[in-house]
Amino acid sequence: MENTTTNPVPAEAPEATTQPPAPPKKRILVIDDEVSFARMVKMNLEKSGAFEVRVENRAMNALSAAREFLPDLILLDVIMPGMDGGDVSKQIKRDRNLKGTPIVFLTATVSRREAGEGGLNSGGELFLAKPVSVEALIACINEHIRKPEAPAPVQP
Repeated sequence: MENTTTNPVPAEAPEATTQPPAPPKKRILVIDDEVSFARMVKMNLEKSGAFEVRVENRAMNALSAAREFLPDLILLDVIMPGMDGGDVSKQIKRDRNLKGTPIVFLTATVSRREAGEGGLNSGGELFLAKPVSVEALIACINEHIRKPEAPAPVQP
């Protein structure tokens, strides 16, 4: 018997394509006691591929969740049991690591007509009316998310 081995012809390696790395996902913290609403917001934002979303359903845990997650933006319900959104917002703004984090209030206490498409700015706070479309929510996030700060110019 003859033992013949054939050397397989190596396949050509595919050309390496150099694509720029995908930008990091923006971190969004949703603080809302309505579990199904918060889950829906999380699912829709993550489906866009641009966001990493964490949900906290208890206002009393909001500050610790924000400290741990360090979000780029917080979506905050106004009316929640135990502590309202205004109190949560004050706690967050007093924290030195979170004070620059934009907060957008999501509330059923403001109508869509009052808030308009881009939201209602009242007392320096932005309010979006519930329910809000995914498109309007993403547009609002992109408009208000903290921009990376440019490095300071180097002195010669």
